[in-house]
Amino acid sequence: MSDESTHFETRAIRTQVPRSAEREHSVPLYLTSSFRFDDAEHARALFAEDVPGNIYSRYANPNTDEFVRKLCLLEGGEDGIATASGMSAVFTAIAARVSSGDHVLASRALFGSTHQLFTRVLPKWGVSSDYADAADPTSWERLVRPTTKLIFIETPSNPGLELIDLRWLGDFAAARGIPLVVDNCFATPYLQRPLALGANVVIHSATKYMDGQGRALGGAIVGDASYIVDCRFFARHTGPAMSAFNAWLLSKSLETLAVRMDRHCSTALALAQHFEGHPALSAVRYPFLPSHPQHDLARAQMSQGGGIVVLELLGGLEAGRRFLDAVQMVSHSANLGDTRTIVTHPASTTHSKLTAAERAAVGISDGLIRVSVGLEHIADITADLEQALTAASR
Repeated sequence: MSDESTHFETRAIRTQVPRSAEREHSVPLYLTSSFRFDDAEHARALFAEDVPGNIYSRYANPNTDEFVRKLCLLEGGEDGIATASGMSAVFTAIAARVSSGDHVLASRALFGSTHQLFTRVLPKWGVSSDYADAADPTSWERLVRPTTKLIFIETPSNPGLELIDLRWLGDFAAARGIPLVVDNCFATPYLQRPLALGANVVIHSATKYMDGQGRALGGAIVGDASYIVDCRFFARHTGPAMSAFNAWLLSKSLETLAVRMDRHCSTALALAQHFEGHPALSAVRYPFLPSHPQHDLARAQMSQGGGIVVLELLGGLEAGRRFLDAVQMVSHSANLGDTRTIVTHPASTTHSKLTAAERAAVGISDGLIRVSVGLEHIADITADLEQALTAASR
C-alpha cells in the first residue's frame, strides 16, 4: 500500500501487517511482551540490526508497526515511531535531538504542557528556548541562534487556533539547516500534511482525533528517516512505548478518520457561523470563517477548518464558569477530538500554569471556551450551547 496514487481512505483501511496462518481478515492483537528467536545467530542478528524483526514490545510490536506504517503513508513520512501519549511524542521528538547548551525556537502559541516542557523541564538540562510570533516573520530571524537545534510549532494552535505559514517556515528552517517539527494534532494528516510543505517531522497526540472516541492514550512521531533514528534510539532506552492494545485500537480508528473528520469539520463550520455575532460573545474563532485573521492561510494549507471552535464570552471568568456549569448534553472535560462535543476553559485548566501575561500573549482570555465539536446532531449541540450562553449572560 505504498502507492501514492492510492487515496487517503484506502491507505488508512488497507494498510495491514501480513496475515498469519489463521488467515484473519482483521489484524489480531499481539499481546506479548517478547518474541522468540529461531536460534543464537538469529538473536545476535536482530540485536545487531542486521535483520529486521521483533525482539521486545518496548522496541516494536506488530500492532505498533502497523499503526506507524499507516501514519507514514498518510503523512508522507519516511519512518516513524509510536509512543505512549502525545506528550511523550513531544518530549521524545525534542529530547532526542538536543543537548546541554542547545537552543529551541518555538511558536509562542503552544499547548500548556509543551510550554511547561520548554520553561521548566528542559532548562534543568541546560536547553534554552525562545518563542517567536507567528504573525511577525522578523521575530524568527531575530531569535534564531547558532545553537538552535530545532524549530517547534503547532498549527493550528491549542487553543487559540493561531496558524503559521508552513511553506514559509519550512523554507526558513531549511535555509539554516534546522529541522522543523510540527504538532499536527488539531488538523490530522487528513486536513493538513506539513511534511509536504517543508516540515521534517510531524508529531501527534493520537489520543485525540486518531482515536476519536476518548478511549486510548497514544502519540506518534513521523518524518525524515535520519531524525527518526535518533527518536527511536531515545525511546528504546527511555521507555515511552505504546501498548499493543492501544496501537491495535488506534490503527482500527484510523480506518474511519476521514469520515469522522468530514463530519467534525462540517458541523464545526456551521456552529461557528451560527454563533458569530451572538450577543453573549465578543468573538468566534474558526480557521474557515472569513473573520479569522489567517483565513486565507487556512484555506491555502488546510483542506477543511478542523473540529475546534473558540468562543470568547463577554463577562470573563465568571461568565465562563456559569457557561460551564450550565451545559447539559455537552461534556465538560479536558480532552478533545471525541465523538462527543466537549467544552474546556483553558485559563483554569489546560493552560492554568501560564501566567496571565503569558496567556494574553497567545490569545487566551479568561472568557475563552474551547469547543471540540463532536458527531452529535448539530441542532442538539447548538441548542445546548445556546442555553448555556443564556445562563452565562445573567
